[in-house]
Amino acid sequence: MPIYEYQCTSCSEEFQSLVMKKAEEQNLLCPRCGSKRKRKLISRVAYHVSEQDRLNTFKPGDAKDDAFFKDSRNIGLAAKKRAQQLGVDLGTRFEEKLEKLRSDPGSVIRDSE
Repeated sequence: MPIYEYQCTSCSEEFQSLVMKKAEEQNLLCPRCGSKRKRKLISRVAYHVSEQDRLNTFKPGDAKDDAFFKDSRNIGLAAKKRAQQLGVDLGTRFEEKLEKLRSDPGSVIRDSE
């Protein structure tokens, strides 16, 4: 959804609005003072990277920072990349185990006891 952030140039209030058409943007009023004078802000964005995209860009030999190891989605990425390079299908059981590890890493220890 196109939710945009604005700042009123009259009172400096920052606000958000869902804008479906450019014409709607011209009629937006500041919720604090009612002014039409505003400027669009550059917002922080987030996007989802698919596992396939992460796998395609993953380079096993590159140095990894702490953030890499804190992200549970990276569990098994090296094994999947190697299997991809070798043309090996690891099968659904591997995917199931991998998903279990990603959602509950402690389960490996509990299941082995």
